[in-house]
Amino acid sequence: MQSFSAFSAQFLFLALIFQTGFVRISFCQEGFCSAPSILEEQPLYWKATNPTLSPSHLKDLPGFTRSVYKSDHALITPESHVFGPLPEWSDTLGAYLITPSMGSHFVMYLAKMQENSKSGLPPKDVERFVFVLHGVVTLIDASSAKHKLEVDSYAYLPPNSRHSLDSSASATLVVLERRYDYLEKHATEQIIGSTSEQPLLETPGEVFELRKLLPTSLPYDFNIHIMDFQPGEFLNVKEVHYNQHGLLLLEGQGIYRLGDSWYPVEAGDTIWMAPFVPQWYAALGKSKTRYLLYKDVNRNPLI
Repeated sequence: MQSFSAFSAQFLFLALIFQTGFVRISFCQEGFCSAPSILEEQPLYWKATNPTLSPSHLKDLPGFTRSVYKSDHALITPESHVFGPLPEWSDTLGAYLITPSMGSHFVMYLAKMQENSKSGLPPKDVERFVFVLHGVVTLIDASSAKHKLEVDSYAYLPPNSRHSLDSSASATLVVLERRYDYLEKHATEQIIGSTSEQPLLETPGEVFELRKLLPTSLPYDFNIHIMDFQPGEFLNVKEVHYNQHGLLLLEGQGIYRLGDSWYPVEAGDTIWMAPFVPQWYAALGKSKTRYLLYKDVNRNPLI
């Protein structure tokens, strides 16, 4: 009978081979086997831009959608997206996911840019935030400076700032716009960055990882949070507050509570949350959850 130490040595050797990538092997014990996936790793946010629109278990349910719209929240899922020419943009298809017609004071939409496409400008006094989900775009700002924006990069454009977003190949952006809430003697500035550049922030009483993409100073009337949850992690606080939210699930899957309803959600889903709707999230699955979250800040709700 083989000694335990000899078995341990062989196991460590096999583990080393597996981790260094020299060979792909399977382990079996008591009838259960596991093997590493042979699929190549997909690009960042691939699932958000390539969602499963027709799961095999739903193929016999024509007309099915997970999308829901209620007075205080909405879940908009990819099979419900309706794309059309985006006003003021050239060779770009857009799908509006959140608009004031549902009760929000901001818009969130997807912009699918094609070869040699170009953005338009938002309406007067409207600020804009863009986040790259797929491809590469070039931002040309008011001073004619050019900035390359890749996946996970973003830009904030102050109200009435001249700019354009140009794409030489296909690219997908998520865009948020709102009418700027002016404060006397305060003004915002153009910001360009990427998620990886932003530090992790303290989240007292919570386990998720938080990054904020915009300054927290008074001039800015909204912020964009990137929140990461490992499988099994969840919000400790069952939130009820005056802020509105717009959310795009970038990676992973889980359960979202909105009001008295509980929704399974996955990468590619969009959520609108009205003020004071009860909200809570738990991450499920085998990979982390990441979502992008709009939140209005720094303004008195009486005004």
